[in-house]
Amino acid sequence: MPYALKIALRYLTSSKAQTALLVLGVAVGVFIFIFMSALIGGLAEFILARTVGDLSHVTIEAEDTDPPILITPAGHVLAVTERGRARTATLAEAATFIPLIEDVPGVIAVSPQITGAGFLTRGAQIAQVGVTGLEPGRESAILNLDGYMIEGSSRLGTGMVVLGQRLADDLSLRLGQTLRLEASTGVASLLTLGGIYKTGNGRMDGNSIFVSLSTARTLFMMPQGVTRIEIKLSDLNAADATALRIRALTGLDAVPWTEGAEQLMEALRAQAQTGYFLKTFALITIVIGVASALLLSTYRRRPEIGIMRAMGAGRAFVVFVFVAQGGLIGLLGGVSGAVLGYLALLPFPTREAFRPGSLPLDITQGSYGLAITLTVIGAILASILPARSAARVDPVTAIGQ
Repeated sequence: MPYALKIALRYLTSSKAQTALLVLGVAVGVFIFIFMSALIGGLAEFILARTVGDLSHVTIEAEDTDPPILITPAGHVLAVTERGRARTATLAEAATFIPLIEDVPGVIAVSPQITGAGFLTRGAQIAQVGVTGLEPGRESAILNLDGYMIEGSSRLGTGMVVLGQRLADDLSLRLGQTLRLEASTGVASLLTLGGIYKTGNGRMDGNSIFVSLSTARTLFMMPQGVTRIEIKLSDLNAADATALRIRALTGLDAVPWTEGAEQLMEALRAQAQTGYFLKTFALITIVIGVASALLLSTYRRRPEIGIMRAMGAGRAFVVFVFVAQGGLIGLLGGVSGAVLGYLALLPFPTREAFRPGSLPLDITQGSYGLAITLTVIGAILASILPARSAARVDPVTAIGQ
């Protein structure tokens, strides 16, 4: 076997230009494989970051309690409600469950919230808004409010409000101004504008405002409990399993972000399948190139192969020579392509620094080891046909040529 490997190396070095061209072709195929892996993987990460990154990965919503039902002697069904008071569903024991949820593996942030609707007033201008009450110190637990601030601070003290730039422009607001917020319960409060954010989501920037949890309790008449608990995970792909674990632990209806996101998941799967096809075509190109070159080499070296066979070399020996030659070409081309791919991806920003308008290439998803392994295997498989063809060479006929 060492002697067969030595002959394979001699074949490669005897025609350096041809070998270099073949290795370069394999390297280009590997480079395309790595580039496509980084692009498809980076694009998936970018899409998820833009659509799910600032959203809750698991959400627990308070469920509306059905009103008491009375049946009159005449058979009529009556629902008993309290006159003059809006009913708000609550998670009354949220304070008990939050420490349990925080201890679940994979959970990195928990945000208890009170949500509702209201009207924001400044002079004669009125805007209908969605109100979210956040616990001070957890303002950026789910939505990176700190990172989106363009004026002021995201810190939500008592009597402070943070709102989007579009809403601030619509109402001609500036930091430090006093606003009147009336909740759907009819309770109103005077608030001071402490910060303005911009997420790039026009609907959110124009309709969503944030206040402290204590302010929201006053506005929505909730002395205890919350209406929603949002949970962020270190791995958003583990949302389904984590939601099941939280349900079993607390008995609450924990809903993962994947529920209701079937279209997004289908688009990501289609994108991944496209990447598989493109990478497969790159590998097929490598296999065809190696097989063609070795078939040509077999034809050119028929006299040499005939001499080896006449000197007692068995068919297995000849097969090994050409298979080793293909494996070496795959290894050299694979390593070269992987190095070129890594160097080409270095200037691109990391996944944490992806910005709209930039090419989302993720250097960590280049699949370098996989590319080299598949290339070597493909090159070996591509060399089997030329190797078997060489092993069938008749010594007398080949030497006579």
